[in-house]
Amino acid sequence: MSVKIDVSVPLVTAGLIGGFATARYSGVRPAGGAVLAAAGIGAGRSWLRRGPVVTSALSVTYLGAFGISHPLAKKLGAWPSVLVVTGAAAGTTAAALALADKSSR
Repeated sequence: MSVKIDVSVPLVTAGLIGGFATARYSGVRPAGGAVLAAAGIGAGRSWLRRGPVVTSALSVTYLGAFGISHPLAKKLGAWPSVLVVTGAAAGTTAAALALADKSSR
């Protein structure tokens, strides 16, 4: 049995980690936001095939992870916070898509 990972899972990961790294190391926060947005748009295109409810829920998850990382960074540090929320968002995305795909069969 092979496991198929939807393209949006690595996009979620790349958007959150890449967006933070871009902003941090370039010193240009809007550049990090552009990475976050581009990856989110790419992931969202994949989610649209599953309908508006899945797309909305995963969009809220993605943007929520970004938002939660900021106050969490005060407790854990910047990189640990980004890694924790990225793991949670990617895991939630993979699980939600597996459930959505299973229920559509």
